[in-house]
Amino acid sequence: MKLILIRHGETEWNKQRRIQGCRSDTRLSQKGLEEADRLAAALRNERVDAIYSSPLKRAAETAQIISDACKVKVQLVNELREIDAGALDGLFETELTGTYETAWRELGSGDASISLPGGESLLDVAKRTSWAIDRLLERHADGTVLVVAHLLVNLVMVCQLLGTDLSRVSHLRLAPASITILELTTQGNSLLLLNDTCHLQH
Repeated sequence: MKLILIRHGETEWNKQRRIQGCRSDTRLSQKGLEEADRLAAALRNERVDAIYSSPLKRAAETAQIISDACKVKVQLVNELREIDAGALDGLFETELTGTYETAWRELGSGDASISLPGGESLLDVAKRTSWAIDRLLERHADGTVLVVAHLLVNLVMVCQLLGTDLSRVSHLRLAPASITILELTTQGNSLLLLNDTCHLQH
């Protein structure tokens, strides 16, 4: 299976550096809508057998714009939602103090077992995204699947599929509206492209 991972386009909260977990159902900013248009243009001629998306608006809006270009229906998958940031959701990163700041820093350092206060850990995210990937492989073993999701969800999937420890999440970057491509085979998985944003430069 060829897996194309898309991070949703920009939201106002991305610009403001506010923590945006699954409790924040933010929409795309004007720039984010433009980025989604450019994603759609870049993917228009790609053979896509299925499109799956997180149900959160910022991802679903991005996916729908791509769907309109590729003429493939979007299927929403709850397991692809962003990490539950718990009590940190909606806070500005500059506002974090005490235990909140410590939890955010530990998550950023890739400590997969640390749960955000009232929320999830990277291991929790890995469990549900692993289930989602298994379902995709069952349905589209020889196809091309496009998944539109979120920063941490996509990074966790990349690490899982490459057999890399989740602590490496902190060493990877995914820009809004970026494209990452993996090839999944019975012989093993390969990373073909990571964090490509060339389509946003034109």
